Amino acid sequence: MDLLEATREDVSTLAEYWYDLASAMEQYDELNEVAYDGPEPAEAGFEGLLADEDTTVYLLTVDGDDAGYLVLRSGEHPSRTHSEYVEVVDLYVAPEHRDSGHGSDALDAVERIARERGADYVEVSCEWGNDGARRFYRDNGFEPKQVTYARRVD
Repeated sequence: MDLLEATREDVSTLAEYWYDLASAMEQYDELNEVAYDGPEPAEAGFEGLLADEDTTVYLLTVDGDDAGYLVLRSGEHPSRTHSEYVEVVDLYVAPEHRDSGHGSDALDAVERIARERGADYVEVSCEWGNDGARRFYRDNGFEPKQVTYARRVD
């Protein structure tokens, strides 16, 4: 598994992967309902991410074939001793490439990137009801730190 920094030429592929990921998250909460009938509207969002200096978008490749994507965002909590962090915004491995260690390899690469950036830690969040994702992150050395709550405003 390799990480290749994404370019504008990759936007449609990224949008397709995002749409698969976002659609799969709908089952965990009504607030996850995707507003689009397909991936095309997400292309503008990826173009914005590619232009954001705090965000890096990668394609995951396996033997030269696209296998998923990763979005990282660098941030800082200046009031904390351990202030610098890298956030895994999205990590998606296409179904045909799952259960082969590629997600774990991607997280190992994220740790190397975080170290290179001088970050103190890596953070990631997932849906509370997504037991598979929670187990995956725990199995890869992540520990629960904080719970995010949401309240719908009607």
